[in-house]
Amino acid sequence: MPHTALKLIPGVDQNRTPALNEAAISESNLVRFIPDRQGLGLVQKLGGWTKFYPSPVGSRVRCLWAWEDTNSYSYLAAGAETTLSYYLDGNRWNITPRGETVNTTVDFSTTAGSSTVTVTDVGRNANDYDDVWIQTPIAVGGLVLFGLYQCRNPISSPDTYQITAVDALGTPLAATSTVSNGGTIVNFSTTNLSAVVNVNLINHGYEIGYTFTILFTNTVGGIPLYGNYIVSNVIDANNFEIIAKNTATSTVSNQDMNGGDVRFRYYYGVGPLPFGTGFGIGGFGRGGFGSGIAPPTGKGTTLVTTDWTLDNWGQILIATPLNDGIYEWNPLTGYDTASLISEAPSVNAGSLVAMPQRQIIAWGSTFDGIQDPLLIRWSDVNDYQTWIATTTNQAGSYRIPRGSRIVQCIQGPQQTLIWTDVGVYAMQYVGPPYVYQFNEIGIGVGLIGRKAAASMNGIVYWMGPSQFLRLGGNGVETIPCPIWDVIFQDLDLDNVDKIRVAPNSRFGEIAWYYPTLSNGGEVSHYVKYNINLNQWDYGELCRTAWINESVLGPPIGAGTPLGTTTPNYIYQHETSQNADGNPMPSSFQTGYFVIAEADLKMFVDQVWPDMKWGYFNGTDSAQLHLTFYVADYPGDTPRAYGPYAMSKNTQFITPRFRGRLVSIKIDSTDVDSFWRIGQMRYRFQPDGKF
Repeated sequence: MPHTALKLIPGVDQNRTPALNEAAISESNLVRFIPDRQGLGLVQKLGGWTKFYPSPVGSRVRCLWAWEDTNSYSYLAAGAETTLSYYLDGNRWNITPRGETVNTTVDFSTTAGSSTVTVTDVGRNANDYDDVWIQTPIAVGGLVLFGLYQCRNPISSPDTYQITAVDALGTPLAATSTVSNGGTIVNFSTTNLSAVVNVNLINHGYEIGYTFTILFTNTVGGIPLYGNYIVSNVIDANNFEIIAKNTATSTVSNQDMNGGDVRFRYYYGVGPLPFGTGFGIGGFGRGGFGSGIAPPTGKGTTLVTTDWTLDNWGQILIATPLNDGIYEWNPLTGYDTASLISEAPSVNAGSLVAMPQRQIIAWGSTFDGIQDPLLIRWSDVNDYQTWIATTTNQAGSYRIPRGSRIVQCIQGPQQTLIWTDVGVYAMQYVGPPYVYQFNEIGIGVGLIGRKAAASMNGIVYWMGPSQFLRLGGNGVETIPCPIWDVIFQDLDLDNVDKIRVAPNSRFGEIAWYYPTLSNGGEVSHYVKYNINLNQWDYGELCRTAWINESVLGPPIGAGTPLGTTTPNYIYQHETSQNADGNPMPSSFQTGYFVIAEADLKMFVDQVWPDMKWGYFNGTDSAQLHLTFYVADYPGDTPRAYGPYAMSKNTQFITPRFRGRLVSIKIDSTDVDSFWRIGQMRYRFQPDGKF
C-alpha cells in the first residue's frame, strides 16, 4: 500500500468552507505558528502563564502599566473598575483616588483686597492635599467662583478651608468687598414660549459672545439646561441672556441652580504615611510588610470607573480614569493614594506622556468642565502642572476636525497617533510657536474601540469597525484576515471599548481580545496575527488588560481562569507550559483533505505521528489526541474516528476508515508538556466508489 505525507498549509482560514480549505487549518485554540526554513508555519502549543500575584483583584482590570523608578525598582500598575493598585516585589498596594460629590448650603467669606476665600462645609475636613471643583457659579465679594481650586487648611479645621480666587489664566483676583458667611448662587428666569433664558449672577463679568457653562442639567420652565451657551445679550452687571435649544413651557422667575445648593466635587489626597507605615525597601509606601492590600482610610469614597489610561512621567505614575481628571502617584513621596493634578483638565477620555519632549497629552478633554470628545490638550514641556497656553510656554490645544470622537491615542514611532471613529491623524512635535502639527493620514480607517491599537517593531496595528489595518512605510494598509467570519460575525458591538490589543514581541504576534454576542458583554475570545508569517489563528481566552514585554519581563495580562467569568487575576505569560498550573486545552482542526481525486473512496489503515514531544533537552512527555472526521460529501455530517492517544512511543495508529474527505483534529490537555507538529504520514489504498 502506498504512503504519503500529511502536509499542512500554515495559518487558520475560517472564511473558506472546510472542503475549500483543503490541507489548511480551519479551527484553532491556544496554539501558535513558528517559522521554519521554508517560511512555513509549524503549529505548536501556545506558551502558558502563571499568576503575577497570588490573590484575585476585586473587579475587572482594564489597564496595566509597567515602569521603573530612579532607584531601579520595577512596578506594575493595575487600573481596575474599583481600584488603582501597584505591585512591587510580591506586594500589592491600593492607591485608588478618593472623592465625593456633595450638595451643601452657600457659605463663603471674603476680605476686600484679598484673593483668599474661606469656605465653610461642615465635617468635610479638607486639607492641603485636597481639591474642590465648584460646579455651581457663586458670586461673593465681587468675585465669581466656578471651577477647580486647591484647598488649603492652615488651621486644620474640620469645617473650613481656603481657596484662592483666580481668573482664566490662573492670576489671583482680589475681592472688592468683605463678606462673612455669604455668597449668592446663579439663578434663571424664563418666559413661556420663548427660548431666551435670563441668567442672574452678581458681577458676572460676561460680554456678548462669551461662553457660559452649565455642568449638570437644571430644568427651568420646562427647558433642560446643560452644556455651553453663548451669551446673546448683556442686560447689566448682574444679568445676561442665553438662548436655549427649546422654548419654555412656562414663565419662571429667579429659579436657583441646583435648588439653591452649591455642588462641590471633592478630590481627596492623602499626605505622607506615618513613619514606619509601609516602609519597605527603597522608601516610604514602597513594598511594605506582608502581601495583603491595605486600603487607604479617609474621606469620601474610592473612585469607580469603567476604564483607565496609564503612563509614567519618569518615576511618576500618570493615571486617568475614563471621563475624569488626571492623577499622579510618586513612589518616593510616600503618599498612599494617587492625587489629582489640579491644573490639568477636569474631564478627559484618556492621556499619555509624549516623548521625547515629555508632555502629557489628554484627549476627549475640556476647558470648562464640559467634555469635548474631539479636543486634544497638552501640558508644557517638562511641566505637567502648566496647561494654560501663553507665549512663554508650550502648552496648547487642538480640535480634530473630522469624526464624532477621539477613540484612542498612542505614542508611535516619532509621533503621536490619534484615532477617531472615522480616521487616523499624526501629531508631530514642531516646537514653538505652534508646538504640534496635525496631519490626516487616513480616512475611513477609524478605530473600533479605546484599546484596539498598538505599536510593535515600528509598525502600528489596529482593529477597525470591520477590518484590521497597519501603518508602516507605505501608509495605511488593510491586513487581509482569513478568519473574518469568526470575529466580526460574533462581535458584541455594544461593548467594543472592552476590546484589548495584545502585542507579544517575543513571538512576533499581536492579538485582540474581544467580547462575543454569547458571553454577556465581556471579553471571552481572541484573534491573533503573526506578523512574521502573515498568518492568523483564534481561540477562547479572557484578557481584559495587557502589556507587552516590559521592565518586568514577558507580557502580562489580566483576566479570568479558563472556563470561568470570575475571579480576576493578573498573569505573566510565556512563563510555563500550563494555564496557571492547570491543563491548557490546545487544539487545531484542519479542513477536508481529498484522499483521492474523482469519486473514488480511499481506505486509510495506518497513520504515523511525527511531533516534537517536549522542549529541547527536556522531557518528551507530551500526550496528544488525534481524531479523524470522515465524510463522502462536503455537506455530510462527518463520522468521527478516535480520539487516538499519541505520545513519543506511539509508532503508528490504525484508524481503518474509508471515505472521500477527511479532517483531522489534534488536541492536548496534559500538564507540564510541549508539542509541535512535524510531518505525519499515512498509508492508503483505493476502496471503490460507493
